[in-house]
Amino acid sequence: MKYRVHSMFMSLDGYAAGPDQSLEAPMGVGGDRLSAWVFATAYGQAMIGQDGGTTGVDDAWLRRGDVGIGATVMGRNMFGPVRGEWPDESWTGWWGEEPPYHHPVFVVTRFGRPSVAMLGGTTFHFVTDGLRSALAQAQEAADGLDVRIGGGASIV
Repeated sequence: MKYRVHSMFMSLDGYAAGPDQSLEAPMGVGGDRLSAWVFATAYGQAMIGQDGGTTGVDDAWLRRGDVGIGATVMGRNMFGPVRGEWPDESWTGWWGEEPPYHHPVFVVTRFGRPSVAMLGGTTFHFVTDGLRSALAQAQEAADGLDVRIGGGASIV
């Protein structure tokens, strides 16, 4: 079992997202420029439920990032733009009804909520007792497979 980071974008000056994340700007203002290349690939198009895209080196590299992954750990900002206490349980992530993970995902947050089971085998678990706990839970859930550290930058 390994902890792995795949498909994380970063600017040359060290930013992994733009400022002021919102529903209209999931990667922050200007952050979409960091990830535009991903969604030009066939794999990126499939992640957002569209046909098209191109195949090639970038596409193959992205696909390899999913091989052998049994669980993912991510920070709360990667899960969504909601800050502070959860106002309700309506927000279920950026990815729609069937997120691209297809395995357990552990969201590190200070504000707990019940787990959210989604189509395709993704279940989001909200871990309030720190990154070490999230890593331990992910390692157990991965059942011998690798654990992806999905981001954001502070989690990595």
